[in-house]
Amino acid sequence: MGEMQLRPYQQEAREAIFTQWGSVDKTLLVLPTGCGKTVVFAKVAEDCVRQGKRVLILAHRGELLEQAADKIYKSTGLACATEKAESSCLGSWLRITVGSVQTLMREKRLEQFRQNYFGTIIIDEAHHCLSDSYQRVLQHFPEAKVLGVTATPDRGDMRNLGEYFDSLAYEYTLPKAIKEGYLAPIKALTLPLKLDLSGVGISAGDFKAGDLGTALDPYLQQIAEEMRNYCMNRKTVVFLPLVKTSQKFCTILNEMGFSAAEVNGESADRAQILKDFEEGKYNVLCNSMLLTEGWDCPSVDCVIVLRPTKVRSLYSQMVGRGTRLYPRKEHLLLLDFLWHTERHELCHPASLICQDEEVAQVMTKNIEEYGGPVDIEEAERQAAEEVVTQREEALAKQLAEMRSRKKRLVDPLQFEMSIQAEDLSGYVPSFGWEMAPPSEKQKKALEKLGIMPDAIDNAGKATKLLERLDKRKTEGLTTPKQIRFLEGRGFQHVGTWEFDTAKKLIDRIAANGWKVPRDINPQEYKGA
Repeated sequence: MGEMQLRPYQQEAREAIFTQWGSVDKTLLVLPTGCGKTVVFAKVAEDCVRQGKRVLILAHRGELLEQAADKIYKSTGLACATEKAESSCLGSWLRITVGSVQTLMREKRLEQFRQNYFGTIIIDEAHHCLSDSYQRVLQHFPEAKVLGVTATPDRGDMRNLGEYFDSLAYEYTLPKAIKEGYLAPIKALTLPLKLDLSGVGISAGDFKAGDLGTALDPYLQQIAEEMRNYCMNRKTVVFLPLVKTSQKFCTILNEMGFSAAEVNGESADRAQILKDFEEGKYNVLCNSMLLTEGWDCPSVDCVIVLRPTKVRSLYSQMVGRGTRLYPRKEHLLLLDFLWHTERHELCHPASLICQDEEVAQVMTKNIEEYGGPVDIEEAERQAAEEVVTQREEALAKQLAEMRSRKKRLVDPLQFEMSIQAEDLSGYVPSFGWEMAPPSEKQKKALEKLGIMPDAIDNAGKATKLLERLDKRKTEGLTTPKQIRFLEGRGFQHVGTWEFDTAKKLIDRIAANGWKVPRDINPQEYKGA
């Protein structure tokens, strides 16, 4: 029963976690919603039990604990003890415990456990773990190895997860999951409805739900009319800021001919409503942030976020309710609105896949202007190309100014553009050690390899550059010095060439008195 076949990326994640635990105590796993993070940590828990350790799975909601226990049993055959309300794992022979953070954080409860009782702690939905309740539990077991599992490493109060975790063991991105056929493609559509949020207050790093409900009310009728154009034949989930707004919107939809239901924390028949929705009795489900975590209905093929947010993890959780695969489901339609706000940190479809803020802004603008559903991967690629073109123009200008100062070193930006490394040019440090300045050793190593170290202001970027340079050497690709020399003579994207191709060309130029031979046009020369 324990021999469940993992997907390739799940196996890679499992191995990466143990590799990280060899050198750090606290590491993160990032998998998009719908990519089986519970299966991965179930297997990690099983591996830890084999090593003789006790494992604690920590979550903040009862449903998440039940799901975890169920998934662990199905994928490993191991039963779990429970640490919640009246139930305790103490005295149980079971090696895995699913525990409620609200129960465990209580002093009386914690005092019953030795500090080395659990060898491993796994935190489901780890973006919650910076809160005091989680920290109280984690600090009680200082010797435990910790794994945080989340769909997006981000949090409402904007305290970075890098403050607590030492490293990121493995990240599987949404575009990769779509490309490899594990999640449905996403098409985004911006509807031309301007919703004014300028009067909405901020609390704990995000918009106040109460203010949002009031701001949204005048637009509910128009939103429902827009939905009639796109959602009549789709299975749609709508996220709203308040229960009363959700109920009001549900009534409007039913008056318009939809078959809509509303579900909230107080719904006595919640399980029945969800079952009826899954079975097709309703085609729209309205909720006030109840279904952001731990609820799965793969047949959902349209998501509408009427709860604008600045928090990427929350936005991804909402959209994640529709990204799972389902027979005859071609894509997920994600409806977005023109939220009018003085603040620009609002999450849009671009927030799901863009690492680079500049690319995200261009992508959001392009989707708005397009006026129809756009595949988000296609939109991101186009926006990235536009940004690269703008950067190349700016770089060409900068290089023209620099040419008078003959440098023997390559500017890191020129190197990144030449080898077309978006991950390097858009890199932002997350963990404490990455944010520190580069060490003298790193600076010397970069200079020796032909990179100007002055423009690199953090150790994370220096590490990434050195790793990339080492990898390029192994793969037999051009060096920074070859790039500087040939691009200085007008050759294009030398970073994509083989080392030997560049060497032969440089030898020819040298033999020609350091002039480019007449039969070669640098602008058209293809080195690759």
